[in-house]
Amino acid sequence: MAAVTEVEIRRALSGVIDEAAGRDLVSLGLLQAVTIRDGNVQLVLQVDPAQGAALEPLRQRAEAAVLALPGVSSATAILTAHREAGRAEPPRPQPHAHPQRASGQQKEPLNDIGAIVAVASGKGGVGKSTTTANLALALKARGLRVGVLDADIYGPSQPRLLNLSGRPESLDGRRMIPHKLDGMPVMSIGFLVAEDTAMIWRGPMVQSAIMQMLREVEWGPLDLLIVDLPPGTGDAQLSLAQQVPLTGAVIVSTPQDIALLDVKKAMAMFRKVDVPLLGMIENMSVFICPHCGHASHIFSIGGARREAERQRLAFLGEVPLDPAIRETSDEGKPIVLSHPESAAAKAYTEIAARLWQEVETVLAGNTRRAPKITIQ
Repeated sequence: MAAVTEVEIRRALSGVIDEAAGRDLVSLGLLQAVTIRDGNVQLVLQVDPAQGAALEPLRQRAEAAVLALPGVSSATAILTAHREAGRAEPPRPQPHAHPQRASGQQKEPLNDIGAIVAVASGKGGVGKSTTTANLALALKARGLRVGVLDADIYGPSQPRLLNLSGRPESLDGRRMIPHKLDGMPVMSIGFLVAEDTAMIWRGPMVQSAIMQMLREVEWGPLDLLIVDLPPGTGDAQLSLAQQVPLTGAVIVSTPQDIALLDVKKAMAMFRKVDVPLLGMIENMSVFICPHCGHASHIFSIGGARREAERQRLAFLGEVPLDPAIRETSDEGKPIVLSHPESAAAKAYTEIAARLWQEVETVLAGNTRRAPKITIQ
């Protein structure tokens, strides 16, 4: 069977009519991008942000029209919104909600997820994604039902770290079945695009992609969903905090002052959007020479612990600068899974235990308002 072409896709979409406008979505200029990969088609539809919810049926019809084409095995349409200059975003309702019992249509698919924890960092290169992967596996080893969402749209790492690849299957052409590692569901934009593809996306496209990876994935019942955020305080962090009832966030940092400066910004962002900070992790804390056993504090030591004390946060623990962590990560065999008796794996295991205690404390409190964004 011949591969489907973009011309055929655009022709099919020219028959999908926006009933309110009385014209098809192609002539309206809504179709912004088409990506075809091995019979899997991804569409990007740019819409007026005020009409986003109302155009959900149009998005579904677009997916159905493309899915009906010969040579198409799955179709995913992402709605992205570009706000006109000077036009204010419509206010969002802010209902009270418990972290694991979100209300409203947009949060309905998360009802079977007990807690959602974001793993964040103020800057890149501090080992946040490696920490996420190993914490998830350590928590799973405790008997918890854990899932991982790789929300780093521009630099997804979980496919490589967990040795997972290939486009997720779908039973209905819309909701995706996540890949699994030893029964642990994992979702990443890295499963949907080629590894060397540059994601040149505007903020609304990033937000839409993250929300679809949350809402349109068959996660199944989970005790905990861990979200690997991109570094910094950008669109992904704000979108997740605004639209998802996060139980809390964990901050990963190296010990040196330059990293801790950016950590403070990340903490301030989470506090502004009313997301509890569950604690800090100091990564690359100490290097132990494998030949002589000498301890070298290459990036200083104790900086994250001291900052946690200043911020009155839980200090969850230290992870050593161990070449085995890098080697096992590059091989797609995280050290918690491949070398569970190693000192590094035990460090992750101890941190995971402390993290779960913090999560249980937040869930037991049941006093937090749904997250909101405050613009000053």
